[in-house]
Amino acid sequence: MNHAAAERVCFVLRLKPHRVEEYVAAHEHVWPDMLAALRDAGWRNYSLFVRADDGLVVGYLETDDFQAALTAMAATDVNARWQAAMADFFENPPGVQPDQAMRPLTEYFHLD
Repeated sequence: MNHAAAERVCFVLRLKPHRVEEYVAAHEHVWPDMLAALRDAGWRNYSLFVRADDGLVVGYLETDDFQAALTAMAATDVNARWQAAMADFFENPPGVQPDQAMRPLTEYFHLD
């Protein structure tokens, strides 16, 4: 598989500021089946960053097709369980899971 043409995806989410430490702690031991599902769905070089004072989360990943990677994850049971477990950490409208709130930012510069 040629990863040279991979999409670089950056997105932002918003945590409830008083839940940041607990959210970060929850990621110290991500479920092995969740990690496997992400890899199987084509998520590569996936990183999360947080700004602790206001709960801003910045995510970055590389994939061949972001929409296909989201769709593949949405089809897994482990993703449904993970999203349900993480939902209360986020400032999203009721019924909107964290993965549904991801909105990619537009890349306008990349230094190769």
